[in-house]
Amino acid sequence: MSESESQSVSQPARSARYFALIPAAGVGSRMAERCPKQYLAIAGRPMLRHSADAFLASPQIAHTFVVVSVADAYIDDVIPPALPKVTTLRCGGATRRDSVLNGLQLLRPTIADDDWVLVHDAARPGLTPQLIAHLIAEIGDDAVGGLLALPVVDTVKQVGADGVRTIPREALWLAQTPQMFRYGVLCRALTQATHVTDEASALEALGYNPKLVTGHPRNLKVTLPSDIRIAEMYLQE
Repeated sequence: MSESESQSVSQPARSARYFALIPAAGVGSRMAERCPKQYLAIAGRPMLRHSADAFLASPQIAHTFVVVSVADAYIDDVIPPALPKVTTLRCGGATRRDSVLNGLQLLRPTIADDDWVLVHDAARPGLTPQLIAHLIAEIGDDAVGGLLALPVVDTVKQVGADGVRTIPREALWLAQTPQMFRYGVLCRALTQATHVTDEASALEALGYNPKLVTGHPRNLKVTLPSDIRIAEMYLQE
């Protein structure tokens, strides 16, 4: 057996790692608050801290990265620089896609192309380590990756110039986060797809079919003031 063959036998293949990335550079204008909505207190803690804590409590996540704007004046009080296993990246962009891509590009020396990145909304404070584990288990070694989502259960109406019509809901899902994809393909998708609202749509633009993994209503996105009470109900359970 040659030396190179001996090394290939004695050194097992590296296992892919899981990293979390939370884009938190938005201003949350629909909340009509004086600070960005990710810093609003829900159940006694800033919304962003709830989201980050879910990853910090997960033994499967190697490290968590939070992307904020360069001039963010709140983040150090919410995510102290000395907090283990989490790093703040001050490279936020004008859109979610820009913030995620900027963060990913900064992490190129840290993350391998086959490592997984779980992108999660800062405004989804109801995430739990159990939901993270469920997503990772369901994705497994899927060639593409996927995201948490909920099947639509209500009747859906579409309003158009010709009136109102009912849309079949059987194939409709509500996208949640985390959205979990390999680092290499996610970078490529976000680089090529410039007008997308989430990571899954960037993968779809390249012809991929992300897997939908059933999430949970507690993982709602806080968008309007009325959403805060619902989020608090779940967090206080």
